[in-house]
Amino acid sequence: VSWSAPVDELSDWLYEGVIFRGRQDQDCKGGFWNAMFAPDVCRGPDGRYYLYYFIGYRGLISVAVCDTPAGKYEYLGHVKYADGTLLGKKGEPLQFDPGAFVDDDGRIYLYTGFGPVNYPAILLGGHKASEHGAMGFELEPDMLTVRSGPQYIGVKGRAEGHEFFEASSMRKFGGKYYFIYSAFDGHELCYAVSDDPLSGFEFGGTLVSNGDVGMPGVTKERPKNDLGNTHGSLIEIGGKYYVFYHRH
Repeated sequence: VSWSAPVDELSDWLYEGVIFRGRQDQDCKGGFWNAMFAPDVCRGPDGRYYLYYFIGYRGLISVAVCDTPAGKYEYLGHVKYADGTLLGKKGEPLQFDPGAFVDDDGRIYLYTGFGPVNYPAILLGGHKASEHGAMGFELEPDMLTVRSGPQYIGVKGRAEGHEFFEASSMRKFGGKYYFIYSAFDGHELCYAVSDDPLSGFEFGGTLVSNGDVGMPGVTKERPKNDLGNTHGSLIEIGGKYYVFYHRH
């Protein structure tokens, strides 16, 4: 579903209705393991809006398209390599939580991944974890075909204890690239900064933590298993920066 708000009043949200149903995807058969997760939308070079998501743990990234940001999206296809092989079918780590980003020069990037190396195998659906960090790809203007990648978005600096978990999101402010992600401990959104959209990222810190410190009776961060995960991103409106996120 989609919601919208005026940029000058971010407390006034309008429900736009259902924009896409998982069963429009040829691979969605219903049930938890076939549920549709983690949508992200970007505007392509043709001015249309492209919705990236994944179905259950099939390890594929799917795309739907619409002429307006909150209209009725139509299934377009799976992200694939130039030879036609679907992304996720060449032994890559689990394709998970797609983040789409179109740069100022029109180049298109896709970020995916699921980081915990020691996660229960059943929750990886038989796939490998993204133990080296998120995966980055450059896409062709058709929004479906991989031009290059995967390239691992390794985060350098003081990232210990804030390792990549999921929820890749890329933003650009002041000529710098900000990679925003959910950390392994689950209660925080972290960020790393680079001059390049696919490499050289240095850990920047925590954007927001929902560890509940300061709430009645909470004197230390609650464990990740109590908190679930934090999934969100960062935008700039009118010279101010806003973090949108969920607490599971």
